Amino acid sequence: MIPLLLVLLLAVILFSVGFAVKVLWWIAIAVLVLWLLGFLMRGTTASGGRGRWYRW
Repeated sequence: MIPLLLVLLLAVILFSVGFAVKVLWWIAIAVLVLWLLGFLMRGTTASGGRGRWYRW
């Protein structure tokens, strides 16, 4: 009985980790899209005295 419970617990843990990793991938893709949009919307021309698109 104990080995069966351990296998079921392991399956639940692995399922949870897989779900969390999948969610993190979607968050990473969303952040990448937002960063690219910000990069394209700001442009690289010298507007306001700054010729670079990054702030540092």
